[in-house]
Amino acid sequence: MPIKGGSVVTGLRSPALRHVLTHLVTPLLMCLGMGLAYMGAFVTPEPHHLPVAVVGSGAETKVFAQTVKDAAGGKLDVRTVATRAEAVGLLRSRDITGAYVPGTGSPELVVATAASDMGATAVEKVFTPVAARQGEVLKVTDVAPTVADDPTGQGLFFLLIALSIGSYASVAALGAAGAELPLRIRALLAVGVSAVVGAIGALLAGPVFHLAHHDLASLWGVAWLYSAGILFIGVGLHTFLKRWTTLAMMVLFVMLNFTSSGGLFRPELQNGFFGALHSFWNGAGFVEGIRSLLYFGRDGLSGDIGTLVVWLVVGLLVTAVAGAVERGRARKAVREEPALVPPEEPERHGGPREREREAAREREAAEELEESVVV
Repeated sequence: MPIKGGSVVTGLRSPALRHVLTHLVTPLLMCLGMGLAYMGAFVTPEPHHLPVAVVGSGAETKVFAQTVKDAAGGKLDVRTVATRAEAVGLLRSRDITGAYVPGTGSPELVVATAASDMGATAVEKVFTPVAARQGEVLKVTDVAPTVADDPTGQGLFFLLIALSIGSYASVAALGAAGAELPLRIRALLAVGVSAVVGAIGALLAGPVFHLAHHDLASLWGVAWLYSAGILFIGVGLHTFLKRWTTLAMMVLFVMLNFTSSGGLFRPELQNGFFGALHSFWNGAGFVEGIRSLLYFGRDGLSGDIGTLVVWLVVGLLVTAVAGAVERGRARKAVREEPALVPPEEPERHGGPREREREAAREREAAEELEESVVV
């Protein structure tokens, strides 16, 4: 039987169809956003002003360093340092990615793979041909190796993913299932949930996968701080965005967060956009903070903790604003309630209007929780 044009038009105007199409917007935007973010950040890693050093103080060393810089163009930022010990100090503070030590015998490349295995590999690719042109074999020395259980150092990136998912998926639960709770209760739950998320992270990093062989209590504290920032931002945003909160959280804490964290590639191996985000985004603060804690004697940890504290303060401010808005809405609802129900027909507890509103809230909560599965 042929389908009449009027039936098609009627179907397109169907509230049920519009409802479905509206909900399809979120996964389609996630598809586009994830593709742009991940492929833009990870597909073509190339050095961009990768900081390296050449050890030596004479004129010959300076000429050699300038030659390397000229040959590399914008890929390398080359400096000279007087001694190998100074170069090691710069590596441990993560101011440089590698240091080339010329010598009459075998030249040496000093790296710190705990800072970035991919960065160390990139520097080795740069200086191996340099040594070969001098007829020498390059010796590579790692002054900050990772633990044997995490040979590439990328385990911290996957720990970041686990903590992030636990945090922003909990936002969906608190926002949807806990929508009827006062905001102060949701805020207290956010504190507790972030503590549990941090504990799970410490458990995974320590006893389960042995990424961390020491400072587990401190690792838990950093993880708690990171998770709490995400949860408070999410709880606050939910007041304004409702079911669109999941998409907002994906943008903030997946698309922009994972790609700029430095867990796979240091910012010097990415384009300028993600490299710039690395300097202040919370995922970078977590990854670099744990690196500082586990491998670099806490050098730079205070700055990374400061980044996470700023994100937490932002979350607390967003939640405070949301609380003020919710209180205003509640006062307005109380003022308007008498006008909604005629005095001669009072709405009884459990009456049809109340049941309809409750059913609508339950449908909205269920849909929001289902959408969060997309994570």
